[in-house]
Amino acid sequence: MGAFNRAHKKASQELDVTLSLLEHINELRKRLFRALGALVLTTAISAYFADQAIEYLSGPLGGSEALVSIEITENIAIFMRVSLLGGLVLGMPVIVYQIVRFVLPGLEKKERLWLYLGIPFATSLFAGGVGFTWFVMIPVAVPFLTNFLDITTQVRPQNYFEFITKIMTWIGLSFEMPLIAFILAKLKIITGKQLLKGWRFAIVGISILAAVITPTVDPVNMGIVMVPLAGLYIISIFLAWIGGRT
Repeated sequence: MGAFNRAHKKASQELDVTLSLLEHINELRKRLFRALGALVLTTAISAYFADQAIEYLSGPLGGSEALVSIEITENIAIFMRVSLLGGLVLGMPVIVYQIVRFVLPGLEKKERLWLYLGIPFATSLFAGGVGFTWFVMIPVAVPFLTNFLDITTQVRPQNYFEFITKIMTWIGLSFEMPLIAFILAKLKIITGKQLLKGWRFAIVGISILAAVITPTVDPVNMGIVMVPLAGLYIISIFLAWIGGRT
Protein backbone atom coordinates (compact mmCIF):
# COMPACT_ATOMS: atom_id res chain seq x y z
CA MET A 1 0.00 0.00 0.00
CA GLY A 2 2.89 2.34 0.84
CA ALA A 3 4.51 1.69 -2.54
CA PHE A 4 1.20 2.48 -4.25
CA ASN A 5 0.89 5.77 -2.36
CA ARG A 6 4.44 6.78 -3.26
CA ALA A 7 3.84 5.95 -6.93
CA HIS A 8 0.58 7.88 -6.87
CA LYS A 9 2.28 10.88 -5.25
CA LYS A 10 5.11 10.81 -7.78
CA ALA A 11 2.66 10.60 -10.68
CA SER A 12 0.70 13.51 -9.23
CA GLN A 13 3.83 15.62 -8.92
CA GLU A 14 4.84 14.83 -12.50
CA LEU A 15 1.35 15.78 -13.66
CA ASP A 16 1.57 19.10 -11.79
CA VAL A 17 4.94 19.82 -13.40
CA THR A 18 3.54 18.98 -16.84
CA LEU A 19 0.49 21.20 -16.32
CA SER A 20 2.70 24.01 -15.04
CA LEU A 21 4.95 23.71 -18.10
CA LEU A 22 1.94 23.74 -20.43
CA GLU A 23 0.61 26.83 -18.67
CA HIS A 24 3.95 28.60 -19.17
CA ILE A 25 4.06 27.61 -22.84
CA ASN A 26 0.51 28.86 -23.33
CA GLU A 27 1.36 32.13 -21.56
CA LEU A 28 4.46 32.53 -23.74
CA ARG A 29 2.39 31.91 -26.87
CA LYS A 30 -0.15 34.51 -25.78
CA ARG A 31 2.48 37.15 -25.00
CA LEU A 32 4.39 36.52 -28.23
CA PHE A 33 1.17 36.70 -30.26
CA ARG A 34 0.28 40.06 -28.73
CA ALA A 35 3.78 41.46 -29.24
CA LEU A 36 3.84 40.20 -32.83
CA GLY A 37 0.39 41.63 -33.47
CA ALA A 38 1.53 45.03 -32.22
CA LEU A 39 4.65 44.85 -34.40
CA VAL A 40 2.61 43.96 -37.50
CA LEU A 41 0.22 46.86 -36.88
CA THR A 42 2.95 49.45 -36.26
CA THR A 43 4.96 48.17 -39.24
CA ALA A 44 1.90 48.65 -41.45
CA ILE A 45 1.59 52.22 -40.16
CA SER A 46 5.30 52.79 -40.73
CA ALA A 47 5.05 51.42 -44.27
CA TYR A 48 2.75 54.31 -45.16
CA PHE A 49 5.64 56.71 -44.56
CA ALA A 50 8.42 54.41 -45.78
CA ASP A 51 9.07 56.29 -49.03
CA GLN A 52 9.72 59.54 -47.18
CA ALA A 53 11.83 57.69 -44.60
CA ILE A 54 13.97 56.07 -47.31
CA GLU A 55 14.59 59.42 -48.96
CA TYR A 56 15.50 60.97 -45.60
CA LEU A 57 17.81 58.11 -44.61
CA SER A 58 19.59 58.39 -47.96
CA GLY A 59 20.63 61.93 -47.06
CA PRO A 60 24.23 61.12 -46.03
CA LEU A 61 24.83 59.79 -49.55
CA GLY A 62 23.16 62.73 -51.29
CA GLY A 63 19.68 61.24 -51.62
CA SER A 64 18.19 58.05 -53.05
CA GLU A 65 19.44 58.94 -56.57
CA ALA A 66 22.97 58.15 -55.33
CA LEU A 67 21.99 54.50 -54.76
CA VAL A 68 22.38 51.85 -57.45
CA SER A 69 20.05 48.84 -57.35
CA ILE A 70 21.25 45.71 -59.16
CA GLU A 71 18.70 43.10 -58.07
CA ILE A 72 15.03 42.93 -58.98
CA THR A 73 13.89 42.42 -55.37
CA GLU A 74 16.30 44.89 -53.80
CA ASN A 75 13.97 47.90 -53.67
CA ILE A 76 11.11 46.06 -51.99
CA ALA A 77 13.57 44.52 -49.52
CA ILE A 78 14.75 47.94 -48.32
CA PHE A 79 11.13 49.14 -48.20
CA MET A 80 10.28 46.30 -45.81
CA ARG A 81 13.45 46.78 -43.75
CA VAL A 82 12.80 50.48 -43.17
CA SER A 83 9.12 49.80 -42.43
CA LEU A 84 10.11 47.15 -39.88
CA LEU A 85 12.52 49.50 -38.11
CA GLY A 86 9.81 52.16 -37.87
CA GLY A 87 7.35 49.54 -36.63
CA LEU A 88 9.81 48.40 -33.97
CA VAL A 89 10.17 51.96 -32.65
CA LEU A 90 6.40 52.54 -32.60
CA GLY A 91 5.58 49.13 -31.14
CA MET A 92 8.26 49.14 -28.45
CA PRO A 93 5.89 49.95 -25.53
CA VAL A 94 3.69 46.92 -26.20
CA ILE A 95 6.63 44.62 -26.94
CA VAL A 96 8.46 45.59 -23.72
CA TYR A 97 5.31 45.19 -21.66
CA GLN A 98 4.57 41.69 -23.01
CA ILE A 99 8.15 40.50 -22.45
CA VAL A 100 8.33 41.79 -18.88
CA ARG A 101 4.90 40.42 -17.97
CA PHE A 102 5.95 36.96 -19.10
CA VAL A 103 9.34 37.01 -17.39
CA LEU A 104 7.96 38.50 -14.17
CA PRO A 105 4.34 37.31 -13.88
CA GLY A 106 3.95 37.55 -10.10
CA LEU A 107 4.50 41.28 -9.70
CA GLU A 108 3.13 43.05 -6.66
CA LYS A 109 1.12 46.27 -6.98
CA LYS A 110 4.13 48.50 -6.28
CA GLU A 111 6.30 46.54 -8.71
CA ARG A 112 3.64 46.81 -11.42
CA LEU A 113 3.67 50.59 -10.93
CA TRP A 114 7.40 50.67 -11.63
CA LEU A 115 6.79 48.55 -14.72
CA TYR A 116 4.14 50.91 -16.09
CA LEU A 117 6.39 53.90 -15.43
CA GLY A 118 9.31 52.16 -17.11
CA ILE A 119 7.55 51.37 -20.40
CA PRO A 120 7.45 54.98 -21.71
CA PHE A 121 11.10 55.35 -20.72
CA ALA A 122 11.94 52.15 -22.62
CA THR A 123 10.42 53.61 -25.77
CA SER A 124 12.18 56.95 -25.25
CA LEU A 125 15.53 55.25 -24.68
CA PHE A 126 15.19 53.11 -27.80
CA ALA A 127 14.23 56.15 -29.86
CA GLY A 128 17.14 58.03 -28.27
CA GLY A 129 19.52 55.28 -29.34
CA VAL A 130 18.19 55.41 -32.88
CA GLY A 131 18.55 59.20 -32.87
CA PHE A 132 22.09 59.00 -31.51
CA THR A 133 23.02 56.58 -34.29
CA TRP A 134 21.57 58.81 -36.97
CA PHE A 135 22.84 62.18 -35.79
CA VAL A 136 26.21 61.17 -34.33
CA MET A 137 27.43 57.84 -35.71
CA ILE A 138 26.17 57.81 -39.30
CA PRO A 139 27.60 61.25 -40.24
CA VAL A 140 31.05 59.96 -39.23
CA ALA A 141 30.82 56.35 -40.42
CA VAL A 142 29.32 56.84 -43.90
CA PRO A 143 31.88 59.35 -45.23
CA PHE A 144 34.73 57.33 -43.71
CA LEU A 145 33.58 54.11 -45.38
CA THR A 146 32.61 55.54 -48.77
CA ASN A 147 35.73 57.71 -49.18
CA PHE A 148 38.29 55.24 -47.84
CA LEU A 149 41.32 54.99 -50.19
CA ASP A 150 39.69 57.67 -52.41
CA ILE A 151 38.04 54.97 -54.51
CA THR A 152 34.66 55.83 -56.02
CA THR A 153 31.93 53.86 -54.26
CA GLN A 154 28.62 52.99 -55.89
CA VAL A 155 26.40 52.09 -52.98
CA ARG A 156 23.71 49.42 -53.25
CA PRO A 157 20.42 50.19 -51.45
CA GLN A 158 20.30 46.78 -49.78
CA ASN A 159 23.82 47.08 -48.39
CA TYR A 160 23.37 50.67 -47.25
CA PHE A 161 20.02 50.22 -45.51
CA GLU A 162 21.08 46.93 -43.97
CA PHE A 163 24.07 48.76 -42.55
CA ILE A 164 22.23 51.73 -41.03
CA THR A 165 19.13 49.85 -39.82
CA LYS A 166 21.31 47.18 -38.16
CA ILE A 167 23.31 49.82 -36.29
CA MET A 168 20.17 51.76 -35.35
CA THR A 169 18.43 48.65 -34.01
CA TRP A 170 21.37 47.41 -31.93
CA ILE A 171 22.28 50.82 -30.53
CA GLY A 172 18.60 51.47 -29.78
CA LEU A 173 18.39 48.21 -27.83
CA SER A 174 21.67 48.98 -26.07
CA PHE A 175 20.20 52.25 -24.80
CA GLU A 176 17.73 50.17 -22.76
CA MET A 177 20.60 49.05 -20.52
CA PRO A 178 20.15 51.67 -17.74
CA LEU A 179 16.41 51.04 -17.48
CA ILE A 180 16.88 47.26 -17.35
CA ALA A 181 19.52 47.67 -14.63
CA PHE A 182 17.19 49.90 -12.61
CA ILE A 183 14.25 47.47 -12.85
CA LEU A 184 16.42 44.44 -11.97
CA ALA A 185 17.82 46.34 -8.98
CA LYS A 186 14.30 47.23 -7.84
CA LEU A 187 13.44 43.54 -7.98
CA LYS A 188 16.58 42.70 -5.94
CA ILE A 189 18.05 40.62 -8.77
CA ILE A 190 21.23 42.70 -9.17
CA THR A 191 22.94 45.53 -7.30
CA GLY A 192 25.00 48.52 -8.34
CA LYS A 193 27.92 47.06 -6.41
CA GLN A 194 27.82 43.89 -8.52
CA LEU A 195 27.84 45.93 -11.73
CA LEU A 196 30.74 48.02 -10.47
CA LYS A 197 32.78 44.93 -9.61
CA GLY A 198 32.11 43.45 -13.04
CA TRP A 199 33.34 46.46 -15.02
CA ARG A 200 36.21 44.49 -16.56
CA PHE A 201 33.83 41.88 -17.96
CA ALA A 202 31.56 44.71 -19.13
CA ILE A 203 34.39 46.29 -21.13
CA VAL A 204 35.10 42.96 -22.82
CA GLY A 205 31.39 42.51 -23.58
CA ILE A 206 31.10 46.05 -24.92
CA SER A 207 34.13 45.49 -27.17
CA ILE A 208 32.60 42.30 -28.58
CA LEU A 209 29.23 44.00 -29.09
CA ALA A 210 30.88 46.96 -30.83
CA ALA A 211 32.71 44.56 -33.17
CA VAL A 212 29.41 42.84 -34.00
CA ILE A 213 27.49 46.09 -34.57
CA THR A 214 30.03 47.93 -36.70
CA PRO A 215 30.66 46.78 -40.28
CA THR A 216 34.43 47.16 -39.89
CA VAL A 217 36.87 46.66 -37.02
CA ASP A 218 38.67 49.97 -37.50
CA PRO A 219 39.21 51.95 -34.29
CA VAL A 220 37.17 54.93 -35.50
CA ASN A 221 33.84 53.15 -35.91
CA MET A 222 34.40 50.81 -32.96
CA GLY A 223 35.26 53.79 -30.76
CA ILE A 224 32.08 55.59 -31.81
CA VAL A 225 30.09 52.59 -30.59
CA MET A 226 32.12 51.72 -27.49
CA VAL A 227 32.13 55.19 -25.92
CA PRO A 228 28.33 55.54 -25.59
CA LEU A 229 27.98 51.91 -24.50
CA ALA A 230 30.56 52.44 -21.75
CA GLY A 231 28.72 55.59 -20.71
CA LEU A 232 25.44 53.66 -20.58
CA TYR A 233 27.08 51.06 -18.36
CA ILE A 234 28.21 53.77 -15.92
CA ILE A 235 24.68 55.18 -15.88
CA SER A 236 23.37 51.64 -15.31
CA ILE A 237 25.57 51.30 -12.20
CA PHE A 238 24.25 54.57 -10.82
CA LEU A 239 20.59 53.72 -11.54
CA ALA A 240 21.01 50.22 -10.10
CA TRP A 241 22.36 51.80 -6.92
CA ILE A 242 19.34 54.11 -6.76
CA GLY A 243 16.95 51.27 -7.55
CA GLY A 244 18.37 49.14 -4.78
CA ARG A 245 17.94 51.91 -2.20
CA THR A 246 14.44 53.10 -3.08
